[in-house]
Amino acid sequence: MSKNVSEYIVDRLHAWGINRIFGYTGDGINGVMGALDKAQDKIEFIQVAHEENAAFMACGYAKFTGEVGVCMSTSGPGAIHMLNGLYDAKLDHQPVVAIVGQQSQLSLGATYQQEVDLISLFKDVAHEYVHMITDPAQARQVIDRAIRIAKAERTVTCVILPNDVQEMDAVEAPPRKHGSVFTGIGHSIELPVPPSSELQKAAAVLNAGKKIAILAGIGAKDAAEELKQLADVLGAGIAKALLGRAILPDDLPYVTGAIGLLGTSASWELMSECDTLFMIGTGFPYSEFLPKEGQARAVQIDIDPKMVSLRYPTEVNLIGDSKATLKALLPLLQYHEDRSWRESIEKNVADWWKVVEAKSKVEAKPLNPQLVVQELSSRLPDRCIVTADSGSSASWFARNLKFREGMMASLSGSLATMCPGVPYITAAKFAYPDRVPIAIIGDGAMQMLGINGMITISKYYKKWSDPRLIILVLNNQDLNMVTWEQRVTNGNPEFVGSQSIPDFHFAQYAELLGLKGIKIDKPEQIGPAWDAALSADRPTLIEAMVDPSVPPLPPHITFNQMVNFTKTLIKGDDKEKDVIRQSFKDLLQEILH
Repeated sequence: MSKNVSEYIVDRLHAWGINRIFGYTGDGINGVMGALDKAQDKIEFIQVAHEENAAFMACGYAKFTGEVGVCMSTSGPGAIHMLNGLYDAKLDHQPVVAIVGQQSQLSLGATYQQEVDLISLFKDVAHEYVHMITDPAQARQVIDRAIRIAKAERTVTCVILPNDVQEMDAVEAPPRKHGSVFTGIGHSIELPVPPSSELQKAAAVLNAGKKIAILAGIGAKDAAEELKQLADVLGAGIAKALLGRAILPDDLPYVTGAIGLLGTSASWELMSECDTLFMIGTGFPYSEFLPKEGQARAVQIDIDPKMVSLRYPTEVNLIGDSKATLKALLPLLQYHEDRSWRESIEKNVADWWKVVEAKSKVEAKPLNPQLVVQELSSRLPDRCIVTADSGSSASWFARNLKFREGMMASLSGSLATMCPGVPYITAAKFAYPDRVPIAIIGDGAMQMLGINGMITISKYYKKWSDPRLIILVLNNQDLNMVTWEQRVTNGNPEFVGSQSIPDFHFAQYAELLGLKGIKIDKPEQIGPAWDAALSADRPTLIEAMVDPSVPPLPPHITFNQMVNFTKTLIKGDDKEKDVIRQSFKDLLQEILH
């Protein structure tokens, strides 16, 4: 029985190992939807409630599995909706393929309904590969190249399918003539290692260092054991970029935690006092949290030559896979007998965790968000998967959680967009139905897209072997991170008209969808709420009413930030008394501990 192009494409995707597609239907992609209906035993189609969520889910799926994520939409508005999630994947270097419908070829150029120049639209986000299939014989090579390039370049690619082409008879193999292209299936696995001469140069720099700081990112996620050996040999401390939050457990005494605006004081001290910096698999953007230029000699490992010596002037650049490169480098390193630097790092780390706990116990009205997340930390299930959204929720994700071996975590790194938290954990649940995914979300992101994502959760959760999935919503009726940026970065009081958002009854909404909803506004309710969610027979949303005046400030406040904060208070802020009170309490814990 002959196939049409849509059926051929579905079979080809399956042959590549694609077993799940996130998307939303529409007449521009109906041919492929019909093919997916016939192939439900091969590929599971996950219907989302918004195309942006489809792209976020494909990105999250790629992040947590290491495989290619695939999302799908109709033409025009559906395609446009996917862009933000696709940019999230592009900027965090995740392999995602977008399959997008288009109006029929004969109508293109006629300003037809829902006609958008999709090649131009996707040319930036999918610049490594975006093509429209216009001939059935072309389908094989376009699908093959879209998947291969997405995987090889760790990027977004896009396939555009006019709806008339979707229904044409398929061509299993192109005709054997000039101009035909014959492609095959299969990824090549490459773990490049730099040449011996470069490894020797790097070893010389690291062996000469007395106070070595390591900054590891998500590019080092497969090199946990090598990182431990490296830190032991060099007597070094390891700070983690935010995307690499779970690559090493936080119970290691030399792991200083997150770095940057959302980071720890231990990481700040590590970078401020080191004489040697070793960056591994990270594109951490904030150079002001790295050593001052000239303070430290620096070495970097990255698989992408474009990403080296970008944030700090590195002396030796090792282009290669982090794990393979570290394995080759370790035998060249000399054991550092002097442990005084390492001892100071471990003291700073121990002091930091005391400060974190003390800050979480500071009274707030009604709840301190730090306490809500702190109470989760000790309850994190083995092998759980944690996500956070952009905003102040990311601060508590970065500082208050102690990750253990075997856990995974992520958020939107380079794009730092709102809204990926819920679709990330939903995709994670499809990939690992036996694990517990947990999202930490602000009320702004939940109102923007999160409540939409809960519809998808309510539709599918009964199929999961373990139905537990938890969303923590920090409800303060404030776009909190930007409010604090207005105060500290710009020296302006809170602009209530832009920052205040309406109250939404998230827990009630969860119950309306058939999920479990818990609302808390007293400290003694926090622990029992987590216990109830972790033992529930369905996904749970915890709505925590938290104080917007608790400061999500960086671990080191600059003079300019202090000046701007003072200006804010002089100009007057609607929450001035609460802001002063909570900031003083927070600072006091750092002084006392």
